[in-house]
Amino acid sequence: MWTFRTGLLIGLAVAIAIGAGGVTYERYDTKTLKRTIRRGEVLCGVNTGLPGFSNPDDKGNWSGFDVDFCRAVAAAIFDDPNKVKFVPLQTDERFKELQNRKIDILSRNTTWSMSREENYDLNFVAAAYYDGQGFMTPKSRNLESALALDGSKVCVQDGTTTQLNLADYFRANNIKFEEMKFGKLEEVVKAYDSGQCDVFTSDVSQLYALRLKLSNPGDHIILPDVISKEPLAPVVRQRDDDWMMIVKWTLYAMINAEELGVTSKNIDEALKSKKPDVMRLVGNEGSYGEDLGLTRDWAVRIIRHIGNYGEVYDRNVGSGSKLDIPRGLNQLSSAGGIQYAPPIR
Repeated sequence: MWTFRTGLLIGLAVAIAIGAGGVTYERYDTKTLKRTIRRGEVLCGVNTGLPGFSNPDDKGNWSGFDVDFCRAVAAAIFDDPNKVKFVPLQTDERFKELQNRKIDILSRNTTWSMSREENYDLNFVAAAYYDGQGFMTPKSRNLESALALDGSKVCVQDGTTTQLNLADYFRANNIKFEEMKFGKLEEVVKAYDSGQCDVFTSDVSQLYALRLKLSNPGDHIILPDVISKEPLAPVVRQRDDDWMMIVKWTLYAMINAEELGVTSKNIDEALKSKKPDVMRLVGNEGSYGEDLGLTRDWAVRIIRHIGNYGEVYDRNVGSGSKLDIPRGLNQLSSAGGIQYAPPIR
């Protein structure tokens, strides 16, 4: 016999099951690609303004290394690099907005670490840029090494791995310093530029970029010391393997293209190539694009619209940019760096 109590218990059980399902969906969404295609654009979380990586002009047009990566994903999916909406995010909100599905990809000069993957249920798909923490200081101090920074006032952004690395480095080398911490990066730059501190520490790539924003950029040098490993990587939500594979292999396609000498300028010639590695890259052999849920020419779309890894690096942060950052570790492994992509085969 059904009783009121029995019905109530069944109702509660159903409600709990529905609620649990909602929580699971919230944390482990597995339909990013379908939703992106239905929406008609990729939602890309980027820095609010970092020259060379993600920076809007006065008309709201975005450019930079991280921006180009999101455009490459859009090119692979839609054959149109402009089908991207850029969402500027502060440091303290970047992971939360990705968790809440406000963006599809976080491409925002973000360091890959174990705790971030575990604590936020996120996946860093692959290292797009190998960086490390360094120091900027006025030329007038005539310093040649970070080991000579004893007694310095150091500007650093609060709540970052940069702050932790700073403390570790000075403690390990028995050097005294005064930490000047600020909540937002813009506040750190302003404090350093106004002389509140005589050292600015951040990722080396960021120091090159932010030096351009100082009142007198030429009056400041970046010391040669690199005190940490900072692999910067695009980030996606966990439990969405199809989407992660697309984002990951977008980067690997660009690196493989550079390794094979395929560029945005010679992509039409590459389509005629009889070299097996090139044929697989451009979709003339195998079904690699279809296996990703894309078209056979997915990599051709990326290279034609955005270019290979070297082209993206040079125009945004390398020799073709104002930053002129040496490629260093970001050279291909065949050229002395550590950039290396698994083969498409």
